[in-house]
Amino acid sequence: MTAILTGATFMAGLDLFIVNVAFDEIGRDFSTATDAPALNELSWILSAYAVVYAALLVPMGRLTDRYGRKPGFVAGLAVFTLASLACGFAPGVWELVAARVLQAVGAAAMTPASLGLLLAALPPERRAAGARLWALTGSIAAALGPAAGGGLVQLSWHWAFWINVPVGIFLVVAAIRFVPDVRQNAGAPRPDLLGAAVLAGAIAALVLGLVQTEEWGWTSGRTLAAFAGAAAGLGGFVWLSGRHPSPVIDPALLRIRSFASANVTTLLFNTGFGAALLLAILWMQQAWGFSALETGFAIALGPLAVPPTSIIAARRFGHVHPSRLIAAGSVLCAVSALWQLAALSTEPAYWTTFLPAWILSGVGVGLALPNLVAAATATLPPEQGATGSGIVSMARQVGFALGVSILVAIIGTGATDTDAVRTAWLFVALCSLLAAGTALAMTANRRPVQVPEPVG
Repeated sequence: MTAILTGATFMAGLDLFIVNVAFDEIGRDFSTATDAPALNELSWILSAYAVVYAALLVPMGRLTDRYGRKPGFVAGLAVFTLASLACGFAPGVWELVAARVLQAVGAAAMTPASLGLLLAALPPERRAAGARLWALTGSIAAALGPAAGGGLVQLSWHWAFWINVPVGIFLVVAAIRFVPDVRQNAGAPRPDLLGAAVLAGAIAALVLGLVQTEEWGWTSGRTLAAFAGAAAGLGGFVWLSGRHPSPVIDPALLRIRSFASANVTTLLFNTGFGAALLLAILWMQQAWGFSALETGFAIALGPLAVPPTSIIAARRFGHVHPSRLIAAGSVLCAVSALWQLAALSTEPAYWTTFLPAWILSGVGVGLALPNLVAAATATLPPEQGATGSGIVSMARQVGFALGVSILVAIIGTGATDTDAVRTAWLFVALCSLLAAGTALAMTANRRPVQVPEPVG
């Protein structure tokens, strides 16, 4: 059962990194002799997925808590698989964006359900380890995704999506047969779906304003209208949440200090991480002229440091509160970004300038990311497992969408302006340092909390 549940997480994580590597190739394929999609248009291939995924994670977590996690898990897998097939057949940018939205709907259903099912099957003392294993699976996908994406793009960028189809079919069949259902909140009220829609609109308006600043200008009426719409949407979401019996984000959960701090840290950390990943890929492909395959293998060496770092840290520093490890990992990511800034050169020098800093970033991610999920979910009651994991994943995806959109606003039309790229690396460093600061506020107790070693 654990292999099936973590397998879905692996597939979703693999898809994210494969699509990042295929990003530049998709843009070239959709270009014509007279017209080519701009970077701000292409960015919606990543951002639309992240926005919809983020907005639906919590309502889907509530629905699966109420109606059964297994049906939600299987349905989400099926939708994700069918949407992946549609992505590969998309004839243009906006058709691909629409298919990515459907992918996000499926991923939003299967992600919280998978962690909820896993945590419900474990005794309380092993839940933190189970959450870490679940997060570590995504890290392994991050290590394999770039290289896999580079290889698949050599065939066609379409295979970046079609690879999900056979894996998804296998997981659907296996889940139906082997995964037990869990229904712990059968009498709970229906979640606030209107609030979820308002939240999605607010995030989309914010991302739109950030992405379009290069074309519209920071002070244009359209940009200011987008930001005003985002602010109004967030205000409306808060208002609706205070009046619904089952709000998208339960205020009681946010009163858990470790949980609230973990979500703020997750948002900041992944804002920097999302920007850094796409920036590194675009720099190597556009400034250094690397192929998709070369870029995939070049990017993969950093994430390869994530799994061993996470495992070693859990075994050697299990007595240290997760907040300290998250803060240390965030600081390492900030140092890595500043290193990239200082060593930046248009002359390809991968082994001496890029790789050392990128591996340091992988170590930082290995310390921070698995412990973020574990710290946020370990103190939650079992009946809130899927909902809580949905909120954590929502913060992660909102951060990723913001990171991509702010990066596009910084670098404009592409990653060939070295001054803009340096500014972007400085932004990544700032996000990481802020994440380190908020992580230190995560300690729920004055004494360090024993964190179990990873499962298996």
